[in-house]
Amino acid sequence: MIVMNASDAHEFDQAASAHERDEAFMREALKEARQAAVEAEVPIGAVVVHNGEIISRAHNRRETDANPSAHAEFTAMLEAARKLGRWRLSGCTVYVTLEPCAMCAGLMVNARIDRCVYGAADPKGGALGTLYDLSCDERLNHSFDLTAGVMAEESAELLRSFFKERRKR
Repeated sequence: MIVMNASDAHEFDQAASAHERDEAFMREALKEARQAAVEAEVPIGAVVVHNGEIISRAHNRRETDANPSAHAEFTAMLEAARKLGRWRLSGCTVYVTLEPCAMCAGLMVNARIDRCVYGAADPKGGALGTLYDLSCDERLNHSFDLTAGVMAEESAELLRSFFKERRKR
């Protein structure tokens, strides 16, 4: 049996509800990732949240758009900036199914996001903890909060399935 005082119980409730919120928004990013797979794109999805609402969503479109910068989170941040009418994305959290690369993490720094939540780690290109960590590099002019591993298995399984199917062809 676990015994908590009222203050600890309140903090536990807040942490539980924050985790539930993160999972709910990550489920939306996973919907975008599934759409990418339908379009024969690498299944990565992202949503940007401001004041508790999704203000933009995107999935990978590099092949479709013949655009090397058409990563899910990059595109979602551009759309969020358009909707907010400003380049600074302070007050925003970016949810993405795969750990961002250096380009996307760099945009997060430059856009001044408050937080990034990602699903699966990227051992080949992850720039928010795996190969580098641009979220808290003291040499940069901005840092942001980071939560890794939210719905990581679901995110990783989408990628594994996609590449397994692609190799069959």
